[in-house]
Amino acid sequence: MVTKKVEKAINEQIKREEHSSRLYLAMASWAEHNGYPGASDWLYAQTEEERIHMLKLVHYLNDRGGVVVFSQMDSVEQKCKNLVDLFLQVLKHEEFISASINALYDVCTKEKDFSSANYLQWYINEQIEEESTARGILDKIKLTGEHQGGLFLIDKELGAMAVTKRAALVASQAAANTAT
Repeated sequence: MVTKKVEKAINEQIKREEHSSRLYLAMASWAEHNGYPGASDWLYAQTEEERIHMLKLVHYLNDRGGVVVFSQMDSVEQKCKNLVDLFLQVLKHEEFISASINALYDVCTKEKDFSSANYLQWYINEQIEEESTARGILDKIKLTGEHQGGLFLIDKELGAMAVTKRAALVASQAAANTAT
């Protein structure tokens, strides 16, 4: 059983993960509309991944006897100038989510809910990877400057990364389904 403070904090994180999914969906749409099919594929895959993160927390809270509350979501509108600006926003958002998960971890430890704190370790490690990936993409885009040939190659690489990400998501879901 989780305490009411932990339950509330997990529900807030569920909302943030849902918002993340919608934010990446808006970003993917922007990239697709602006001629970056690889970036849009990668961002669409991010959308799916964030939804899975949300669902994992939903299942966890249910398993621990908590009550999941789905709050109203604000609309999401995507505005950016170029691909660098887009991925700067990705990095900023991932840093926000990292801080949010760290705060949730803090609530769990203060409430002496060490099972939930232990469960969150997966999210903490995931955020290290997410921030590193966003920084790596940004570094590559910045290396190209505004050279169209370089942006074309980066976009193709993002498309390949999307295929890999989707394969990992499918494998992860298959493993989760066989475990239940």
